[in-house]
Amino acid sequence: MDITQAKTFLAIVEGGNFLAASKRVNAAQSTVSARIKALEEELGKLLFTRSKAGCDLTPAGHQFYRYARSLVRVWEEAKHQVAVPKGFDDTLIVGGQYSLWSRLLLGWTSAFRKIAPHVAVRCEIGMPQRLLREMSEGVMDLAVVYSPENRPGMIVEELLEDRLILVTSDPGAPISQNYVFVDWGEAFRASHAIAFPELHNPGLTLDLGVLGINLLINQGAAGYFPERTVQPHLDSGLLSIVPDTPDFSYPAYVVYQEEFSSPVIMKQALDLLFRTAQKAVDGALPPPFWA
Repeated sequence: MDITQAKTFLAIVEGGNFLAASKRVNAAQSTVSARIKALEEELGKLLFTRSKAGCDLTPAGHQFYRYARSLVRVWEEAKHQVAVPKGFDDTLIVGGQYSLWSRLLLGWTSAFRKIAPHVAVRCEIGMPQRLLREMSEGVMDLAVVYSPENRPGMIVEELLEDRLILVTSDPGAPISQNYVFVDWGEAFRASHAIAFPELHNPGLTLDLGVLGINLLINQGAAGYFPERTVQPHLDSGLLSIVPDTPDFSYPAYVVYQEEFSSPVIMKQALDLLFRTAQKAVDGALPPPFWA
């Protein structure tokens, strides 16, 4: 068995079927099937039961799952350690969603480099599905996301509670004419539909996170964004809060590996992250570095 087979197996488990796995591992569906067939022959057990609806793990597949995760994690950890830059003791790979970098993770990165100069840090940005997949595969050590999933080998803790507020760059315009729907996930969509039944079919929908703030400012539009993120624009007058509109809770979570090569480094990173998050909530992160 090789690591590619284990990664392909995990991709099927995460994706729910062979087609989804082929996209995750960037291989043809026939290649995915061949890898799993070879793996099953090597193990002497069927790992999946196939159906038109997808595929499910067999009892042997459930047993192999935790070993596959361990194999991939150990392999990725070995690669990390071999690739540690000269002059550093370890490497910490950190990911976060777009909206969580500008006024949180950039501040944490700067502070962590000061308290742990012997640790090389690699920062990545992306959607939660990719970040959590890399966490599951052992490629990433720590991630901050809005919509976590509980997976074996990973610990999930609430980091902070953001509030999504409705802001506009043109206070005089009716919301019905300049509203932009910013998609913040399933829970937000459900709450939004109840609060704004008349805005169920907006002319423009964004799934760009905080990048959409520039569009609001440039086009005189209105939309929901995390209060922490838009606070500098509220202070400068570029945006204003739309009065008499509801806000929505939007908690962020930190997800980290249960087993890390250096527990001391992980504890340093987490302790500082929680302190930084509290400063972010209190509005104590100094602008303009991450404004």
